[in-house]
Amino acid sequence: MNHEDKIQAALNGELSESELDSFQNEVLNDPKLLEEYAEAAWLNGQLQAMGGSLPSVLKTPPPEATPSRKRPVHRYLPSLTSIAAAFIGAALTWLLVSHFSGERPVYVATIIESEGCQWAGSDLPTAKGSRLQAGKLALTAGMATLRFDSGAEIVIEAPATLEVESSMRCRLIEGSLVAEVPDSAHGFTVDAPQLEVVDLGTRFGLTTNQFGKSHVLVFEGEVEVTREGDTKATSLKTGNALVNGADVRPPDEEILRNHEPARREGWISFEARKDSFVRKGMNESRFGSSPLMMVKETDLAENNRRRGIMSFDLSAHPTIDIESAELSLEVESSGLGFSTLVPDSRFAIYGVIDDSLDQWEENNVTWENLPGVTDAAIIPELTTKLGTFEILRGASAATSVKMNSPEIADYLRNDGNRIATFLIVRETGEYENQGLVHAFATREHPTAKAPTLYLKPR
Repeated sequence: MNHEDKIQAALNGELSESELDSFQNEVLNDPKLLEEYAEAAWLNGQLQAMGGSLPSVLKTPPPEATPSRKRPVHRYLPSLTSIAAAFIGAALTWLLVSHFSGERPVYVATIIESEGCQWAGSDLPTAKGSRLQAGKLALTAGMATLRFDSGAEIVIEAPATLEVESSMRCRLIEGSLVAEVPDSAHGFTVDAPQLEVVDLGTRFGLTTNQFGKSHVLVFEGEVEVTREGDTKATSLKTGNALVNGADVRPPDEEILRNHEPARREGWISFEARKDSFVRKGMNESRFGSSPLMMVKETDLAENNRRRGIMSFDLSAHPTIDIESAELSLEVESSGLGFSTLVPDSRFAIYGVIDDSLDQWEENNVTWENLPGVTDAAIIPELTTKLGTFEILRGASAATSVKMNSPEIADYLRNDGNRIATFLIVRETGEYENQGLVHAFATREHPTAKAPTLYLKPR
């Protein structure tokens, strides 16, 4: 069946549902065929509308003509075609928005930026410039900026799952976003598990992590937050934060797990025996049982600085001759801060060389007594730098960092008591307060792999 026959069959309702769907795709992907279909559809509609008057248009020749010879109908079609040409633009528009269904799509937002994005599980288009109807976006890596037709803009940071609902509403199922809302979008609403955030013309951030902890921070302006079950909203203004609807500090986690470290052929693996982190301004230890080791460096908010620490007990293999060594860390979402506000970040790993400092305790380590470190810097006489790694801005959580350097192997060969203590420090600061807090899984994490040290014997 050629195109002309398909067009007529489609207009006459003679195609099956599958044939119509196939033909629809052909039409939408072929501009010339689209124009032909639009013209035929218009002509068909006009002929149907003329109904009973059609015979008078296609009447028999005047009396002076030979009665036995009638003018062919096709002689009248050029005039109808010329009339149709004036309506082709309108017909094309009608076709594009109807998609043969007669229903106009309701677009509510546009993807205007997609920085290193990877998507999985989305039911909406994900290319830059895509117009979005209501539906789900699932971002596994990178950052994407959406501009809603109301004027509101949000940046979602991987890993994140977002439901677009309307030009004035979306729902953050998991992940982080930063929203900037002009006056035109006053009342723009973002739902999250157990929270609803209504913007009153401002810039705010919202995160919800895998442990169900939601964090709202107002950078500028005001929002109203309504918690599940509450009848009255809580007002937050510039600088205010709400974590889980109550506290600006995330609560400790008491999640324990029992598993063997991942094994690798030809290597001996050691899971961290102890791991924790410290935070400036908090003299009591409260992070020994946390599933996340949080790390951050900033000059903009001193009490937001964090450093990580972990120890590995190698005493079960006292005579191992180490050829090479690798430290493996799992990057996780902290649920605190925003990738948008921090550049590509470099981290340094240090080994503590004073064996007397290996006796630190998870429940007693603080910013003030962290081994080998003063408030300002690492102490060279007590530590050695083992290498650096980088986490790119907007990089996906739930990925691995693997450090394999000669310095790590040398450090372990020269360790006297077979207990190796590592420090993690972020060397990169941030250009705006409330930049991202990076996090790594600890041995208490319920699903992710704990910090693991792999040794390859000679």
